[in-house]
Amino acid sequence: MKDLLPIGSVVLLKNASKRLMICGRIQVDLSSGEQKVYHYSGCLYPEGLLDPNKLYLFNNGDIDKVFYLGMQDEEEFKFRNYIIQKISDAQEKKKDS
Repeated sequence: MKDLLPIGSVVLLKNASKRLMICGRIQVDLSSGEQKVYHYSGCLYPEGLLDPNKLYLFNNGDIDKVFYLGMQDEEEFKFRNYIIQKISDAQEKKKDS
């Protein structure tokens, strides 16, 4: 898995005209019935989160361009490494079953 972008990053998705700000990572879509996991949830930029039912779910591969990279400090790096390790562990567990 490619590295995760930090919260607050502003991106443009492929074939999109409106930018999104990343406001969540490793998000589960329960509405599909499949419980599909996405790398990110985002809200419209610059509007922000106006309606919690209007989050956009997307993956690294959906991103065309990064306009702004969110804050990165020691706490962010530790948490990002924790998330990536948990994903790796889950993928290994899935392979073994």
